[in-house]
Amino acid sequence: MARSSSGPPRGARGSGAQGRRSAWPRECPFTRRDGALFRHGRHFTLHEKLGARRGSCDGKTGYWFTVWAPAAASVHLIGEFNGWDDAAQPMERLADAGVWTTFVEHAQPGALYKYRIRSRLSETAASKADPFALRCETPPGTASMVWDTDYEWDDAQWMGSRGKRDPSGSPMSIYEMHLGSWRRDQAHGHLDYRELAEQLVPYLREMQFTHVELLPPMEHPFYGSWGYQTTGYFAPTSRYGSPQDLMHLIDRLHQAGIGVILDWVPSHFPGDGHSLALFDGTHLFEHADMRRGFHPDWRSFIFNYERPEVCSFLVSSALFWVERFHADALRVDAVASMLYRDYSRGEGEWEPNKFGGRENLEAITFLRTLNREIHERHDDVYTIAEESTAWPMVSRPEHLGGLGFDMKWDMGWMHDTLNYMSQDPVYRKFHHGGLTFRQIYAFAERFVMPLSHDEVVHGKRSLLDKMPGDAWQKFANLRLLLGLMYGQSGKKLLFMGAELGEWREWNHDSVLSWDALRHPSHAGLQRWVRDLNAAYRAQPALHELDFDGEGFRWIDCSDSEQSVISFERRARKSGRPVIVVCNFTPVPRYNYRIGVDHGGSWHELLNSDATTYAGSGLGNMGAVEAVPMRYHDRAFSINLTLPPLSILYLTHDSPPKPLPGTER
Repeated sequence: MARSSSGPPRGARGSGAQGRRSAWPRECPFTRRDGALFRHGRHFTLHEKLGARRGSCDGKTGYWFTVWAPAAASVHLIGEFNGWDDAAQPMERLADAGVWTTFVEHAQPGALYKYRIRSRLSETAASKADPFALRCETPPGTASMVWDTDYEWDDAQWMGSRGKRDPSGSPMSIYEMHLGSWRRDQAHGHLDYRELAEQLVPYLREMQFTHVELLPPMEHPFYGSWGYQTTGYFAPTSRYGSPQDLMHLIDRLHQAGIGVILDWVPSHFPGDGHSLALFDGTHLFEHADMRRGFHPDWRSFIFNYERPEVCSFLVSSALFWVERFHADALRVDAVASMLYRDYSRGEGEWEPNKFGGRENLEAITFLRTLNREIHERHDDVYTIAEESTAWPMVSRPEHLGGLGFDMKWDMGWMHDTLNYMSQDPVYRKFHHGGLTFRQIYAFAERFVMPLSHDEVVHGKRSLLDKMPGDAWQKFANLRLLLGLMYGQSGKKLLFMGAELGEWREWNHDSVLSWDALRHPSHAGLQRWVRDLNAAYRAQPALHELDFDGEGFRWIDCSDSEQSVISFERRARKSGRPVIVVCNFTPVPRYNYRIGVDHGGSWHELLNSDATTYAGSGLGNMGAVEAVPMRYHDRAFSINLTLPPLSILYLTHDSPPKPLPGTER
């Protein structure tokens, strides 16, 4: 790599180490207008201006390096192109912006670099990675890398049509996954982005998932953080390849009709020495008051949402992933921790807001700004909040007093249902409210129903192992749990491995147990998830009114003695109703009568006890006839056989087209 540079840009010479204000370089990508917008927290395309960006100076082509470090006494660019020499490349301070810049003619893509920052408050200099780097050195290396994001996309059909799809009325079954532990190559370890594209895309299509959600693909130094301790807010992790390789994966997913959701973490960041913490020797990105600037649970720093430049940084990051990587949605991590100043803190460990309350007013303003900017610029992109409290109107528009998210994870449903399912069936009748309570609040928000990675780690056991009983009963219970999730109102999310029936907790250092599919019980569970996805997509009643109370009606929610519930899902205008009946005991229920609105035949669309799913094969011979006997305040009724630990889906009148693999 050539070590020469063009030196300080013309019109900016001489200010160097003393940090005196210089004239503004005419060709610098960061202009005076950028500086004004940045200072006022209104610059949301910083990824086009800061960092290492291709450009020209005095007729020479190369890269401008521009960094925000307002408290620095001096900043030097160090890297492979100057032999990592602390004195070789002083940067020039731009007037009033707190931004430093320099131009390097001979920098080339792939060159490693950092900023050597000496603070006004200390004689000690720190070597920092570029907060706006587009690519980073593969961990454990911590340098930034000169790179561009040029890529020729081939997903125009997907991008052009996604705005025509209403996410509220469309099926959304999300496969949540960790890139490094889904599958591995025996010889080389992790699959790279392109290898994932070859294997993941056909798998998701076969399994009928509509979306994939990637645990944060942003660069993170500690692999065991799963990406949630982010350092590269504009750089995909290099563990699996280049930015273009990740673009290729997303491109292939879009071409296959699969939406892409990226986890994104604006709530906290790690304190690694090369990262954002104490970036210019001061609390630049984090709040200086540790009651507000340090997270006790994750032992990481909390962004200072009062600082306009920090809000610009974060919103720019979100838009970067939407615009450069064609993300269809962002799932915003740990929103609850942002909303409350006393989150996970005891008495005396937090500071009230100016009104004496516990609400984090600055974070609320930031979240509303984030959602507003994303939706105004990209009305076909949506945002999802991981929010676990009773904060009102998380998924309601800002003009109605909401936070502006499109959807919110239903953590209450997840906790209540997993607690219920973990009970021995003998005692489930005493916990019946855990099944039915959700309908009190089910339409207060636009919910995603998550069975996520957080529920299968840290001693919580796998979903299969949470289930009570012997091995057969565990699989039957898990089929019942998953069928219940797909039958209820709300979008669906399932973490990888649940469809295989993992016995072990998820371990990021391991890989999913694909060999288990040799056993009928595991293969049957996988087939069950595939057919649930297919039914959810094919039946309008199961998805059109996911966020509308008109789409759900109890048939009987009070049969706690037999631990049975039944309900009806309805479509908006077209499509037949779907009735869902669940038996949460290992005792078959014969001659179990429920009321229905229509006479004629009711056909089994799905039966979790079918032999194709490794069940016992008990059922209703494909269909039952309704009789004009009033029951459950309905004009007709049907007499059912409920298999043990099972869920039935029934549709009315003409037999539905059989789903693949459901024939008995």
